[in-house]
Amino acid sequence: MNKLAIAQAFSNGEFAKCYPYISDSTFWNTPGQQYLSGRNAILEFCEKVMDYFNAVEKNFYIHQTIENETSVSINGTAEFFNNKKLVSRISSCDVYEFNSQNQLISIYSYCISENENIKPHSMEVLYKTGFSSMIATLVF
Repeated sequence: MNKLAIAQAFSNGEFAKCYPYISDSTFWNTPGQQYLSGRNAILEFCEKVMDYFNAVEKNFYIHQTIENETSVSINGTAEFFNNKKLVSRISSCDVYEFNSQNQLISIYSYCISENENIKPHSMEVLYKTGFSSMIATLVF
């Protein structure tokens, strides 16, 4: 996979496609939320997020991608539904940095909840939108 395809897959929550590109030196920082370091920590969290994604309806939208020789940024939105009711809408931006072999060096995820009327559930869940990965507080 090329850098853009890896970043889009990760931001869309298609984590398993990206596992070959995550190493023991990869880190994933969601400022103010979480910092994960190393392949095992990142994959473990991705699996937990996938469990949540499999339990809800979701829509991911990519609004913008920016790519250069070593990085890809994805900007987008994600909507999460429970029983057809919107419970969370998140805007996010993921910034991916790669080495020369297309291995992920770092992921920075910035997430903003768009709906102040939604009361957060106690579980924080990584949300990936066709543009970005993010930790989102979701209600279900």
